Amino acid sequence: MRGRAKPPPAPLPQRDGIDPVRVRLPEDPDGRWETVGDHLRARFAGAIGAARVDAMFAEGRFVSVRGAVSADEPYAAGRYLWFHRDFAPEEPVPFPVGVVHRDAHLVVADKPHFLATTPRGRHVTETAVARLRRELELPALQPAHRLDRLTAGLVLFVVRPEERGAYQTLFRDRLVRKEYEAVARYDPGLPLPRTVRSRIVKERGVVAAREEPGEPNSESRVELLEHRAGLGRYRLLPATGRTHQLRVHMNGLGLPLVNDPVYPVVEAEGAADDWSRSLQLLARVLEFTDPVTGEPRRFESGLRLSAWPDR
Repeated sequence: MRGRAKPPPAPLPQRDGIDPVRVRLPEDPDGRWETVGDHLRARFAGAIGAARVDAMFAEGRFVSVRGAVSADEPYAAGRYLWFHRDFAPEEPVPFPVGVVHRDAHLVVADKPHFLATTPRGRHVTETAVARLRRELELPALQPAHRLDRLTAGLVLFVVRPEERGAYQTLFRDRLVRKEYEAVARYDPGLPLPRTVRSRIVKERGVVAAREEPGEPNSESRVELLEHRAGLGRYRLLPATGRTHQLRVHMNGLGLPLVNDPVYPVVEAEGAADDWSRSLQLLARVLEFTDPVTGEPRRFESGLRLSAWPDR
């Protein structure tokens, strides 16, 4: 059985660093859709309304490799179409994305707090990948991994699409040494360093992850670097990469991170970001052997946590 042919390149350029949406018209054995418009109205009316779909046709927003597509064109299963979504206004994150390293293969960025790595939900154009594509003029740039929106620090981006899989495999196979820095309260009665292992469960649609009994699926080493005025500065070394793992483990030790809006208590959702109250968690170091060049690589963030100013 022959596999599906590779889709052709998009005939639309990126907009604001975001690729166009690609749609493949599905098989229609029951003959439900006589025209392209019939299908796209049925497909997208629930999200944006049939009137908006018709307006996009009138504006020439749906295109094929041959150009703009009209709503009354006959339906043809397997055909590829592209369009750009309407982007809702986003409040700009008022911090730059630093570039720690750039070469023909990699861009290593210093992502600020509050900026998502990739488009998701209400954060689309105000994301690290969209900004870097625009600012560096690298439209094919893709992240090899993700860093939580509220966490600052190092994110590795791949310049050449054909090399992305090799770098993603490093993270999948835990071949990257990651070092984080965090600020949390200081407990003189808690013996450190220690390794925390637990079972973390994160349910879709639920903001907070939780620890529950069972075989551990997460591991973090926690080290105290220094303390003053009731706060500690910690080095965190995750051996696994569960969602919110470091925040969950620190909270479980009775050391919730400064300005964490989820642990131990979930704050009201939908509130505007307070730029002055950043989560005190920083991806400080990435270290690995480059799968493409064979070089040993070590990158260190130039950012600092605001709750622990240099003295």
